[in-house]
Amino acid sequence: MRPAILNPLFADVTALKGVGPRLAALIEKAAGPQVVDVLFTRPHGLIDRSRRPKVAEAEIGALATLEVTVDSHHPAPAVNRPYRVICSDETGYLTLIFFNPRADFLTRALPVGARRIVSGRIDDYNGARQMAHPDHIVDPANVDALPLFEPVYALTAGLPASVMRKAAQAALARAPELPEWQDAAWLRKNDFPAWRAALTAIHNPRAVADLSPGAKATERLAFDELLANQLALALIRNARRKAAGRSFAPKGDLVARAVKALPFELTAAQKNALREIMADMQSPGRMVRLVQGDVGSGKTVVAFLAMLRVIENGAQAALLAPTEILARQHVETLAPLAHECGITLDILTGRDKGGARDRKLADIASGRLQIVIGTHALIQDDVEFRDLALVVIDEQHRFGVQQRAALAAKGARADLLVMTATPIPRTLALTAYGDMDATAIREKPPGRKPVDTRALPVERVADVVGAVGRLIARGDQAYWVCPLVEESEAVPMTAAEERYHHLHGLFGERVGLVHGRMAPA
Repeated sequence: MRPAILNPLFADVTALKGVGPRLAALIEKAAGPQVVDVLFTRPHGLIDRSRRPKVAEAEIGALATLEVTVDSHHPAPAVNRPYRVICSDETGYLTLIFFNPRADFLTRALPVGARRIVSGRIDDYNGARQMAHPDHIVDPANVDALPLFEPVYALTAGLPASVMRKAAQAALARAPELPEWQDAAWLRKNDFPAWRAALTAIHNPRAVADLSPGAKATERLAFDELLANQLALALIRNARRKAAGRSFAPKGDLVARAVKALPFELTAAQKNALREIMADMQSPGRMVRLVQGDVGSGKTVVAFLAMLRVIENGAQAALLAPTEILARQHVETLAPLAHECGITLDILTGRDKGGARDRKLADIASGRLQIVIGTHALIQDDVEFRDLALVVIDEQHRFGVQQRAALAAKGARADLLVMTATPIPRTLALTAYGDMDATAIREKPPGRKPVDTRALPVERVADVVGAVGRLIARGDQAYWVCPLVEESEAVPMTAAEERYHHLHGLFGERVGLVHGRMAPA
């Protein structure tokens, strides 16, 4: 399917000059396993070596490129002491500092009496300017060897910045000149460069503005990506409409019994969603539908009733949840209804081990277990269904396309229903979920309290803490969700453990902590 002209980009990163297995593993962590991943990894910063001040004018703490005369060498007087090279120009002295260097290398690179261009960060040591381990040492006769601008890429532990830069340039060298696929008038109107020229500009910035989202090279590639995504979605949607599905007509009164057993009346929005889903399931095509509705709007009950339709037809259904807590919450909600309808329902998570897991797998494979609710454990290779006909994905944004497809592939032409509580504007739904039909449940069941949503800047976190204090003082409950379990230097976000200690110090034993690394209880 892929044009041969693109094959060099889909080679392993070891195809890049100077990248062996050890460096390839590091580059894969920072960018990805293929040349194309490196090619599309944009730099996030720029080192500008174009500024050429005199020694006395060099700003402390800033990067500078200086032309100096080498005055003298002072080898390290003892272990753990630096090797110093004294240099100067007409305005003052600069000391170059090296720890554990090879003396023969330094005497060759910095011969006494020679002029050299050195580039690096200027530090102050007892009132004297110094530069530790210069990034570049260049003979003025070879000044072209000094890169004036160097892109800065995201790295991982053990991956030198110079290696990542060389890998990016090597990836760029493998990028072919492709036939232009964008409309010529559109390119002129937006002043967009050609595809390869855009990539060249991104990996060779000359100013901080070249790295901005509004840079023409970035906009060109972003437009390519959006258009390619839309074309792919259109192809997928077209293929799905042509693909044969399974028709599940009403058989028996299982759905009606479940509706009657509900302790509440379905809302008009739920009934409408159910009609659309049931129509999909009865049609000969395969259902791929997104159901969007706020928390408490009743998406799970609608999905359960859809599951009953395939069970009426002798098949099985699975519900995939992103966390064990959410999976168990679904079990607590649906188990009483399943019992009322006389169908079997159980949960499968990564915590199931040994004989208990084997028994569940056997029940799934034999069809004795009609509804399976679980986490990523459902996707594992040893989970086999007798006849999986409906896959429901909860909080679908937490799963990748491959994970959704892996579970759906466990059934023969299984229908797919994905649910999200994230509000999705219609334009975004068309952009991100253009391969799916969409249903919105915009009505809450009677008696639900109205939702009051507010966004505050992090500087006002004390106001949020104060509001929590007022809530618990009157006997209410609150929960505070954090993006991390514990603090990380790599990700500057609030961690649950840090927030817990802060709130516990204010409110005492009324504050608890729960996260996914804890024991099940």
